[in-house]
Amino acid sequence: MKNIKTIIFDLGAVLLNINYQLTLIEFAKLGVKNADSFYSKKVQPNLFNEIETGKISVDSFLKLLQKETENASINEVRNAWNSMLLDLPKERIEFLKKLKQDFPIYLLSNTNSIHISEFRKKLGETKYQEFYNLFDKVYYSHEIGFRKPNKDAFQLILDENNIKANEVLFIDDSPQHIRGANKLGIQTHHLSGTEEVATLFPDIIR
Repeated sequence: MKNIKTIIFDLGAVLLNINYQLTLIEFAKLGVKNADSFYSKKVQPNLFNEIETGKISVDSFLKLLQKETENASINEVRNAWNSMLLDLPKERIEFLKKLKQDFPIYLLSNTNSIHISEFRKKLGETKYQEFYNLFDKVYYSHEIGFRKPNKDAFQLILDENNIKANEVLFIDDSPQHIRGANKLGIQTHHLSGTEEVATLFPDIIR
């Protein structure tokens, strides 16, 4: 990596631990047919794209998802959807605190208000605000109206903050998002399932 002046992080599976399989298991328990193909990290029906770009309300999303189940309650559907969310390790928060002393850092996440609400609840409001405020700015897809790998999601950060693409390092666990960033000339690192984001530094930016 050369001439890195800004770092953009993904949230899920980079900073926040998640397990998509847990949601698939819970969907299957609720009677969702072919749950593993209905929703996955790589393939998502338009319903999930709409909730992650703010084009559909929470109530509408949950009711449509409920129709895929065998008489599950809305609360059961919500809990199944949230079951993929795990923990935010303290060492990653400490890592971000150190990193922000030398770099502007941003968060760009494909997410939705249901997951963010649960994330806040899991952390507690004080710790959530501490995490949120570590970043120069947070970009949640359901708030900005764009999802990765859509180039507009990346371009928004570049334009709003007067950042040059070739001076940015973007870290994400999804190859399609990495490719989207690369198309704009952003430097990237695809975080594998065996890597810990905090141990990438400082070597990755030397």
